[in-house]
Amino acid sequence: MAKALPPLNWFRAFEASARNLSFTAAGEEIGMTQSAVSQQIKSLEMRLGVPLFERKARGLALTDHGRRLLPQVDAALDTLSSATGAFFEDKPSKLLTVSASFSVIQWVIAPLLPEFTAAYPEIAIRFIGATWPDEFSRTSADIEIRFGSQKQAGPKAKLLGSTQLLALKSPTLKGTIDDLPLIEAVGISDGWKSWAQVTGFRNLRPSLFVDSYGPALQMAAHGNGVCLVSELLAGHPRSRGLVELAHERTITANESYYLSVREPSDTARLFENWISERAIELVVAG
Repeated sequence: MAKALPPLNWFRAFEASARNLSFTAAGEEIGMTQSAVSQQIKSLEMRLGVPLFERKARGLALTDHGRRLLPQVDAALDTLSSATGAFFEDKPSKLLTVSASFSVIQWVIAPLLPEFTAAYPEIAIRFIGATWPDEFSRTSADIEIRFGSQKQAGPKAKLLGSTQLLALKSPTLKGTIDDLPLIEAVGISDGWKSWAQVTGFRNLRPSLFVDSYGPALQMAAHGNGVCLVSELLAGHPRSRGLVELAHERTITANESYYLSVREPSDTARLFENWISERAIELVVAG
């Protein structure tokens, strides 16, 4: 059985580092941190079983193994670039790239998008899903909708929808928060512990854990328990009867969804204004 090839990103990091003879410069070129480039090079060296660079005080130098590998990697990347370049020759003139949280794409944009595409059929949109803040740095998007604090999103970012968290469950699930399974979105500052402190509930222990609000809402909609998620995401599933409030009390979150226009254009501003207005409507309707 043939051995699995190392990830393409390792070769990209190697080629950029070899050309610049600097992990820092390579990282700036390909949108990664210096430490991430260094780690990928180490991983490639371990996979190949040979050193590719000599680490010197004033920079890098290729080893004989590195010099041997570089022309082949360079040629392979050129081949891939040529092969994929043909697919972008007929790219529409109005292509909008939106990098957004998977949860927002699933629960906010997807249900609303037919309205936008019907009104502006000449605009093609490319969506790039992300979950964690560092994933946004890997893409070049016209618009970003990321989850986090206002500070993390940047001073020019706009709050999308609401800062409130709602406790939600499927209408088919009978019981109260005291005795129903609780679904926790990990990696988030506010969870059931924060909600319990505000509401006075005691001994609330989540038993189901997911990585973000989107799958937490999906789990709740299928009757697996009670989730605590952003009010923005709840608008569409509540209007469709997929979920309902499990408790009237809400709490204010330290982290929410924020929108930033990274590459200003008439198309980007059009989408920004549209999704901002619809987000407000979702919250008000809820």
